[in-house]
Amino acid sequence: MKQSDYFLKFKNLSPSIKGYQRANGYTGLKKALTMTPDQIVEKIENAWLLGRGGAGFPTAVKWKTATREAPSYLVCNADEGEPGTFKDRFIMTHSPHMMIEGMIIAAYAVGANKGYIYIRGEYPKIAEQLEKTLQEADDAGFLGENITAGFSFTIDIIKGGGSYVVGDETALLNSLMGNRGIPWSKPPFPSEKGLWDRPTFINNVETLACAALILQYGSDWFRSIGSHHSPGPKLYCLSGKVNNPGIYEAPMGSTVKDLISMAGGVVGTLKAVQIGGTAGPIYTSEALDFHLDFDSMKKRDGIFGSGAVVVMNTDISMAEVLEVAMRFFAEESCGKCFPCRYGTRQLSYMADSIVLGKGKREFLDLMVETADIMRGSSFCPFGKSVEMPVKSILKNFNGELQALIRQKNYIREAL
Repeated sequence: MKQSDYFLKFKNLSPSIKGYQRANGYTGLKKALTMTPDQIVEKIENAWLLGRGGAGFPTAVKWKTATREAPSYLVCNADEGEPGTFKDRFIMTHSPHMMIEGMIIAAYAVGANKGYIYIRGEYPKIAEQLEKTLQEADDAGFLGENITAGFSFTIDIIKGGGSYVVGDETALLNSLMGNRGIPWSKPPFPSEKGLWDRPTFINNVETLACAALILQYGSDWFRSIGSHHSPGPKLYCLSGKVNNPGIYEAPMGSTVKDLISMAGGVVGTLKAVQIGGTAGPIYTSEALDFHLDFDSMKKRDGIFGSGAVVVMNTDISMAEVLEVAMRFFAEESCGKCFPCRYGTRQLSYMADSIVLGKGKREFLDLMVETADIMRGSSFCPFGKSVEMPVKSILKNFNGELQALIRQKNYIREAL
């Protein structure tokens, strides 16, 4: 974990409530309970907190839709199924009370009396530890009945089944209710009709942690960090061919070059960088100067996502990268709609054929066509998101793929 001067929330990390309180933990909640819900939402709005789960949606805009009619629910999305992303795991293992504090603040702001932490099934030990964290918060009077006049809030932990698609909030809610984890159409939005047709608000682990920080240190402090359109500190996940892969804290808007330098530099010679997770584009070394925040990446026709950066060197075969990505999408498709169910399998078949030496040049054009069709006709963002990795690889590394197809075909014909 890289320390810095402006990311105060990780200066004195401790999973225990005593350690968290020594680092000013729960002071934000105490302030919040002296305010009206509207004042809390205004504070979050002034900080311009963008959701850290991937979409970058303004948190205050979501909270503003609250009618505060009971029963209402608050859900913490701790599924973290995006490959290359492990920031939420870090928060939950090193400072879980920060997430809990943020949940209580959010619940008070939107009028929720019941909360759920939806955690991925691959985190069983973290889920077990969170039970102890919740008990600590309850014993300290931060959870339970009558936290303050007229406000009660309890939290349960729900373990997911290992589905990537439940990253979509409606699919997550379906799963939480015991149904198949597939998305539903919007509107109505969850804040209108969510769990059991009641108002439900879903926020990411890091988003809720940031809400706790904003109440502790103020909106101006938060806005003083990062870029104008994407303020605040951020946890970045660096993996791949860097000397020290891991989580690094830096202001929003830091460059790829800055983060790679923090991670000890590239192992070998830089070839490609993927930004935003498996659904993000894969760039050439031009990405070194990219600023990593929602607004900057949107201008690059890319995505910032949850802050995942995967670094690849010249030892990496882009045909194999394409095959792994397409196999992932094929395996993770929920199968609800035909374009995604069939399209992902066709893309996986063509990418696999290229790697095995059975590819054809026309596959490259057909993959682009398939991705376009999926973008225009898939039911949910999952099927639409295939377009970015496919098109970026075929655009930026087309020569490598063409050469591989020619070489494999030549060898096969010679044999």
